[in-house]
Amino acid sequence: MSETTTQQDNIWHHRLLGEDKQRRNDHRSPFQRDRARILHSAAFRRLQAKTQVLGVGMNDFYRTRLTHSLEVSQIGTGITAQLRRKYPEFKPLLNSMSLIESICLAHDIGHPPFGHGGEVALNYMMRHHGGFEGNGQTFRILSRLEPYTPSWGMNLTRRTLLGIMKYPAMHSQLFINLNRPDIANHRQLKPSDWPPVKGLFDDDLPIIDWVLSALSDNDRQLFISSEQSSVNTQYPHLKTRFKSLDCSIMELADDIAYAVHDLEDAIVMGIVNQRQWQHDVVDQLHSIEDQWLKSEIANIGEKLFSHEHHLRKDAIGTLVNGFVTAISIKTNDDFEAELLKYNAELQADFALTLHVLKQLVFKYVIRKPEIQMLEYKGQQIIMELFEAFASDPERLLPLNTRERWLIATAEQTNPMRVIADYISGMTDEFAGRLHQQLFGSKTAGILDLNNEH
Repeated sequence: MSETTTQQDNIWHHRLLGEDKQRRNDHRSPFQRDRARILHSAAFRRLQAKTQVLGVGMNDFYRTRLTHSLEVSQIGTGITAQLRRKYPEFKPLLNSMSLIESICLAHDIGHPPFGHGGEVALNYMMRHHGGFEGNGQTFRILSRLEPYTPSWGMNLTRRTLLGIMKYPAMHSQLFINLNRPDIANHRQLKPSDWPPVKGLFDDDLPIIDWVLSALSDNDRQLFISSEQSSVNTQYPHLKTRFKSLDCSIMELADDIAYAVHDLEDAIVMGIVNQRQWQHDVVDQLHSIEDQWLKSEIANIGEKLFSHEHHLRKDAIGTLVNGFVTAISIKTNDDFEAELLKYNAELQADFALTLHVLKQLVFKYVIRKPEIQMLEYKGQQIIMELFEAFASDPERLLPLNTRERWLIATAEQTNPMRVIADYISGMTDEFAGRLHQQLFGSKTAGILDLNNEH
């Protein structure tokens, strides 16, 4: 693999808004600056009060979106360090831990309150206005909304923004119209009928174009290409086919954190027991060939379900380490740009194991009726808040959001997106209190809407 040239490096270090910050003795790299901006943003802080899997406030032990993001960051840097050791020739491409940290810390920043329920609710309310999806909102917060600059968000480097593009095509390119009739009542909304399009918002096309302008025409067209999902037959829309090297590392770190650490929460809470582990994991993986993994899966249950906390922690650490060290780099010679040509990939037996663990969490945790009731309630709250704000935005929106809505209305640039931006940025608790203030029978104290954002 060739060394990346200084000129190429500079292209990926560029920011949309040129900066000339003459700060005293500031020797940080561009990616260290990106990481600092993400860590110090209000959007990142609000992740501490957003649902990961188990609802915030049900118990103070398990993970929020903030602690999940920190764990993803730690795993992401671990993957990068392993790849640097395995492939010394890739060190020029993997030379910044701050870059991987930035992408991992920011990956969930656009997720709305109440998890998947909030996402589906916003997607339904935005069905005639370009849709809503958490990853698309992440890109929008980083590049447009977070007030580090007047209108270019955190003004991050091009490479960081490329790395956060999990699905690098536009909503309009991926959307398949299912011709579903609008629901008569919000309470009838079924998430399976209104799955969000996994892509970027058409409203953000100028910034997307800027990020991708560093690619050749051939690379760009291939990178944003799409196809029908062959894995999830329930998902009706088109799916993107490719992601950058940095994004592939983040996505693996995210999947490992979700599968292993959310499993740990479920075990501690007594939601998953050893019999279920045997049936849904061990029995499903009897045909794997990797001897180390086969042995661990067969025996690790005793530690995972031990009442000795240190044994469970050791088992969790062993699983994470197993996944991190089983990642290699695959090559796709159809691309010219090295950031697209190379992706991180899990070895087949480990990929299957990770899938089985994710299915276990989905089956016993995500689909748990108590969790689904929380999602359903959040779904209702989000739709009713949206309906209220959309009914009379000039009257009900807080001052700074109202200004954005008026500008978008005057310029005819999708003012409904401004309402989606506002609601998606709320924490679970704030959205609940605001709903109570608008629709509850008691007259609550007045919330300071502007301080939330």
